[in-house]
Amino acid sequence: MTERVPEERPPLERAHPTPKERMAIERHAMPERPADLRAHDFSEVNMGYTDLLAVAEAERCLQCKKPTCIDGCPVRVNIPRFIDLLAKGDVHAAAESLLDDNALPCVTGRVCPQETQCEGLCLRRKKGKPVAIGYLERYVADWAQTHPSEMTRHDHPDATRAVAIVGSGPAGLTAAGELARLGYAVTVFEAFHAAGGVLVYGIPEFRLPKDIVAREVERLVASGVTIEKNSVIGKTFTLAELRERFEAVFLAVGAGLPVFMNVPGENLKGVYSANEYLTRVNLMGAWTRDSDTPVLRGPRVAVVGGGNVAMDSVRTARRLGADEATIVYRRGHDELPARAEEVHHAEEEGIRFELLAAPVEVLADEGGWVRALRCIRMALGEPDASGRARPEPIAGSEFEIPCEIVVVAIGTRSNPLLTSTAPDLAVNEWGYIEVDETGMTSMPGVFAGGDIVRGAATVILAMGDGKRVAAAMDHYLRPVEAEPTPAG
Repeated sequence: MTERVPEERPPLERAHPTPKERMAIERHAMPERPADLRAHDFSEVNMGYTDLLAVAEAERCLQCKKPTCIDGCPVRVNIPRFIDLLAKGDVHAAAESLLDDNALPCVTGRVCPQETQCEGLCLRRKKGKPVAIGYLERYVADWAQTHPSEMTRHDHPDATRAVAIVGSGPAGLTAAGELARLGYAVTVFEAFHAAGGVLVYGIPEFRLPKDIVAREVERLVASGVTIEKNSVIGKTFTLAELRERFEAVFLAVGAGLPVFMNVPGENLKGVYSANEYLTRVNLMGAWTRDSDTPVLRGPRVAVVGGGNVAMDSVRTARRLGADEATIVYRRGHDELPARAEEVHHAEEEGIRFELLAAPVEVLADEGGWVRALRCIRMALGEPDASGRARPEPIAGSEFEIPCEIVVVAIGTRSNPLLTSTAPDLAVNEWGYIEVDETGMTSMPGVFAGGDIVRGAATVILAMGDGKRVAAAMDHYLRPVEAEPTPAG
């Protein structure tokens, strides 16, 4: 976490600004490290609000009678409440409020797409910029993480009813926190050697430091959650075996099987899936000098895709020493699905954008290594099934992008390892687990959520599933007793 000089804490009793005064306050920008420095290391880009900036931004909140921002939050954080407490200078109460609603606030404060969710519904957008809810969430969550002794513990040492969670990504960890608070003995099974799922293998250090995730996990463990690592469900244990040991099971294994382009040359030396590339760097520490896990480095890297994973990959390549790191995307700038902040940061760091271009072949040198990516120019036509303009190739417009490494970041799909060993588990035509409105699968007592149900999506949507399904599991295990029938 970025160190900063402690400031004088604002007093707890503060005069409330009038609505007119609140509207006059301009949104406060997040301090950032200079692009020319951060593009060459893996330290966090955003530096976090100072104490005074946080309170000043909190005072912009209008404290609406009908807060639409909550409707935009998949985990239903009571946003006005924690912001009001912060504006009054009571950061401890703000942190207690936030943690009551959100199991991983240090994570969501960094990687959640607030601009399209809570901030997207902020009433202040009608006349200016929304309240910086994400920045305030990060500030309060970081305070809580650095003051653990001051936070309320929710321990249940005598918990006896046992539930299992498969996967320690955002959905699994959120469900674990919720179920532990409800008094269950929770065991999380994680396939890797570190807990966190996509939070540790997929998101780079410069966006989400690994020590932040580790401390969030430690807080859950301190509350009574058990995490068993190196446990591959489908190999180490079958789902049927888990069901025999636990009263209910939540499957939150994500969707980590990479999708490729299906173009000639895709099996050449120097072609990575984004999954492998980022896992080598993030989880295995290949960016450090003392890592035992290698990762290819080259002066020119082309990353295919336009989402957040593509931005993470290309910015990682830049930090690994690429002089020319290029995004290749088949639509235009306005259609980039990545967060606007991530695109902006990439542009500041010197990332090249080759837009309206689609790969048609990966070209090799005489040794079978990548030497270039052949592409074709695209034009946007009529909307496709997704509602976006359909990219259509322009005949005769082929061109080459010289490069030594190609990273394919065009999406993921369900990994069949678990589902193929559980014949009673219903899946759809794409291999995703089918669930009912409560999140229960075709196997009684087995629930599922996150990317393995909805397909590749955001961290916060997976967390929303984890919170919702945890409540459904509790209802399944402890149904409300029927009221007695009146006499007569």
